[in-house]
Amino acid sequence: MSELRFDGKVAIVTGAGQGLGRSHALALAERGAKVVVNDLGGAVDGTGASTGPAADVVELIKKNGGEAVVNADNVATPEGAKAIVQSALDAFGRLDVVVNNAGILRDKSFGKMTVEEWDAVIAVHLRGSFLVSHAAFPHLKEQGYGRIINTSSPSGLFGSFGQANYSAAKMGLVGLTKTLGLEGARANIKVNAIAPVAWTRMTESLLPAEFEARFTPESVSPLVVYLAHESCETSGEVFSVAAGRVARVFVAEGPGWKQENHTVEDIRDNWEAIMTEQPYLTPTTLGQQSGASMKAML
Repeated sequence: MSELRFDGKVAIVTGAGQGLGRSHALALAERGAKVVVNDLGGAVDGTGASTGPAADVVELIKKNGGEAVVNADNVATPEGAKAIVQSALDAFGRLDVVVNNAGILRDKSFGKMTVEEWDAVIAVHLRGSFLVSHAAFPHLKEQGYGRIINTSSPSGLFGSFGQANYSAAKMGLVGLTKTLGLEGARANIKVNAIAPVAWTRMTESLLPAEFEARFTPESVSPLVVYLAHESCETSGEVFSVAAGRVARVFVAEGPGWKQENHTVEDIRDNWEAIMTEQPYLTPTTLGQQSGASMKAML
């Protein structure tokens, strides 16, 4: 089997100074991609700034024979997002791949969470992914090709105590991914999301110490690289990835219960049927139903 290469392709990786982003940038560069290494270089909570982490990654890429440039613009502002995309165009003349990875944490139980802590996390994860993708989209559409990978989280898919802001942002990225997958189809823009678990500076205080050796950023990056490759035709999907395991995550609907003109009491009395999961129907299953089958089901 031939190696999947990115020769001639240009990728942006946000939050690429450390952790998952660093691993993604190095993996793409190793396979021939020219990389814009974006990172503010701040603390986990988003405060502070330094070009040091991004510069270190760029230096390593160049040392290994690759091409990369540093970008320290803020994904959470329209000006910053446009500047990130412009960095790719100025340095390499094109853009093919966007990996939205930048993120911060402001963990707090919901009752104690401030509006500022909510807004700051939403701004980087959800707004930032929108802004960078929005800035890149016209260029990808014009050339009739592009790949966008968003970074969701199990916290968004399943919830996580003390992370209402983070969870909301990460689930929002699922909706963004699915919609962009639909809107980008005609222009051959494939959009997918990953929901990784990895030992990084953002998670080291949340995960057991024994996770460090197995739940590495490097175990996540192969999926990102494949989703970024031109041979990957999948779009609008979300994938769980951790410690060597990769799985599709999908939304499903139970068989449900139906009765015309039902009352509140009818809902109460049939709650068990409403809550039943099997046999579930996925969006794909529903889409494959014939008109007659759909009518029968309804």
